[in-house]
Amino acid sequence: MTITDTPSTVRSADGTRIATHRAGSGPVIVLIDPALSTHKGSRKLSAALADRFSVVSYDRRGRGASGDEQPDAADPAREVDDIAAVIEASGGQALLFGTSSGAALALEAAARLGDRVTGVVAYEPPFICDDSRPPLAPDLPARVAASVAAGDRSGAAKAFFTEAIGVPAFGVAIMRLLPLWRDAKALTHTLRYDFAVLDGLQAGHPLPAQRWAGLTAPTTVMVGSKSEAFFHRSAQAFAAAVPAAEYESLDGAHHGSPEMSPAGIAARIKTLFAPA
Repeated sequence: MTITDTPSTVRSADGTRIATHRAGSGPVIVLIDPALSTHKGSRKLSAALADRFSVVSYDRRGRGASGDEQPDAADPAREVDDIAAVIEASGGQALLFGTSSGAALALEAAARLGDRVTGVVAYEPPFICDDSRPPLAPDLPARVAASVAAGDRSGAAKAFFTEAIGVPAFGVAIMRLLPLWRDAKALTHTLRYDFAVLDGLQAGHPLPAQRWAGLTAPTTVMVGSKSEAFFHRSAQAFAAAVPAAEYESLDGAHHGSPEMSPAGIAARIKTLFAPA
């Protein structure tokens, strides 16, 4: 299934133009990308789902072909507005799939948008709710923002990858030699949105279940069996705290599977939500 690079555009509540890409037919599923990624990261997953779903991938605000009418703000409500606009343009109801910070955004949107969201697969939201990994430094978002403002996008990317993702120094050194480093640097100004949707959720404290009180759609919080323990611990804690949610470990998958090897994820989404 070929995904065209020519986007359609929807307008969010504040007038921001959001670029969308569509493939396939069937129930609508909206794909929400992680930090430092555009819709291009979802191409393999889009293709794997397009035989059973109408797949809508989009560039989160400030990324790719999407604009941002509030470039100095970082309110998750604006990104929820963007998802609402994408859903409205796609028929009024949709499933949501998100990975990493995109999973956190999918859960946030589902809690706010009511029956416009018919189901959620949240793949490895990077919540830190216990001591299974160190919490993020409270000043990391401010330091990343300061680096971006100073024009040091490499410094911003390095801080994010080493401190938020946990990439070791030698791994960052290798990444600097690859095209993905250039692409990541170009999007570091949007990290403020990822930090905003995860605000208070990476400090090692119990998850605030009331935050998702409005989440009633069937929800699977999915974690790859090869992923770090803290992903499993936080997903299990989320499922225990939110009645609509269930935890699932996907055999053989890891944090990069949605972009690199999404066949297993696509198969599970079809089992969970595709019509018979």
